Amino acid sequence: MAHTLPQLIEKVTNASSVNQLCGHYMDAAGELFGSQHWGIYIHGKAGQRGTIHLQGLPDTFIDYYSQIGAALDKVMEYVVSYHAPAHEQLIFTEEAWKQSELYQIGCGKIYDHEHIMTGPIVGGGKLIGTVQFARTSGNPAYSTQDLLQLSAICAHISTKLALLQSENELLLPKSEISLTARELQIAALVGKGLTNAEIASELWISQNTVKQTLKRIFRKLNVSARAEMVAQLQLSKG
Repeated sequence: MAHTLPQLIEKVTNASSVNQLCGHYMDAAGELFGSQHWGIYIHGKAGQRGTIHLQGLPDTFIDYYSQIGAALDKVMEYVVSYHAPAHEQLIFTEEAWKQSELYQIGCGKIYDHEHIMTGPIVGGGKLIGTVQFARTSGNPAYSTQDLLQLSAICAHISTKLALLQSENELLLPKSEISLTARELQIAALVGKGLTNAEIASELWISQNTVKQTLKRIFRKLNVSARAEMVAQLQLSKG
């Protein structure tokens, strides 16, 4: 069955864990973006190993990229700088791409990455992961439409990861007052010190939505300030 962008977004949104999210993504992303090689990488927290899934590539690619390729990857450099998806044609002319070090000493000549595309996974105002695609020889370059679709799926992955992490970091109060998934997500970001504007940007919602959600949480918890809200939620961790 052919995968569509709305179907993938729905599966990502309904994932109950990071592993399930990655599994849904890996099952559909290659076909959706017409790619022979693809993967997802989510950074680990301090002292923890990150999560990486690859399709169509040998394990040697991980060592190659970490030791050599990353330092030469101008597409990744763009994604890190701008938190926006990119393919090689945004950075290079076709001739310059074929002559680039990344193409000549690894991605192109060894792993047959004729065309590449990378998208950002963001959280807390920084890059916390990436998704990567490659098309092999004989396939067309990625298009503007591919970048638009990739931007959409990256936004949903970023939002879902924030929710999954908030569910792990904050537990509901012992009084068993019920917070919705969105309320818990916003409370967790407040606990990390984010402003309403930063939360709105992180979750792709309006500042007014953040404000109104916090008002509902305050009523449910019978508190009047952000610090009280966070303190009450954190008390339930013990």
